[in-house]
Amino acid sequence: MLLLVGIALGGHWIERSGLRDNTDGAVSFLDIVYFTVITVTTVGYGDIVPVSDAARMFDTFVVTPIRIFVFLIFLGSAYSFMLRQGWERWRMGFIRRELKDHVIVCGYGRSGSAAVSELLERDHPAERIVVVDTNADRLRLAEELGVATVEGDATHNKVLEIARVETARTVIVCPGRDDTAVLIILTCRRLSPQAAVAVSIAAIENELLARDAGASIIVNPVSFGGQLLAQCTAGPHVADYVADLVTRNGKIELRERAVRADEVGSAAREVTSGQIVRLYRGDRAISIDEPDAQHLQAGDLVIELVEPRRRSSTP
Repeated sequence: MLLLVGIALGGHWIERSGLRDNTDGAVSFLDIVYFTVITVTTVGYGDIVPVSDAARMFDTFVVTPIRIFVFLIFLGSAYSFMLRQGWERWRMGFIRRELKDHVIVCGYGRSGSAAVSELLERDHPAERIVVVDTNADRLRLAEELGVATVEGDATHNKVLEIARVETARTVIVCPGRDDTAVLIILTCRRLSPQAAVAVSIAAIENELLARDAGASIIVNPVSFGGQLLAQCTAGPHVADYVADLVTRNGKIELRERAVRADEVGSAAREVTSGQIVRLYRGDRAISIDEPDAQHLQAGDLVIELVEPRRRSSTP
């Protein structure tokens, strides 16, 4: 906008001899500045007018398009800073008020953004994902995906209350610092004892702290990556298979679900919806080779391998 006004100002100064001041008859530099601003923002007041053909043609073919561009710039700015942001704030507030059984992602760095992308890839509704971060630029990137956002520090009760943590199903904690992650877990547990809390921890010695704070699931990218790299020495395809297991677009997928009514009493190996690899009964993990896995019970949770063509919509 300043460049456009500068072009108009320079042209008027060059053609100042073609302008007439109806007040005192003299056209000074301040008169040129005044006339340029008034002409660019309005159609003018008539106190200073172009009288020569060159000055009139300059106003017609240069200043008029500049006036239109300046108007569009102001309109775009008004839309961006007032209308769009106001609408987004209203929409986010409405979404948050209706949130229930949703996923909260605390931290939208590399891990957090990857988690959100994977959730969306797995057909998780965008309106049931809330991203919490202190960085406004990161939140704007998250908003482009259609998810709800909350700007603030997730270690504060008020911020997580705005994200409706008390009705959340899962909280994913990945702020990038282990100490911050532990504080977020403690805050989550105070406000929502029932939510599952998954956390990314960088240092192995901090895993116990995260567990004591109330984390349900602890993921250590460093140690996991090291274990995977070491396992690859036993064969070149291990990493590829693991990637298949944990990504939506793989040839095979890990799925956790509750035992269905028609499966109660059956052995884990007899289930045909997928290949069960582990069974959970309460807090106990049961291998499919153990005697307790020979009779599935209501309330059991199973981890099974499912091929894409056999995926079911059953939660």
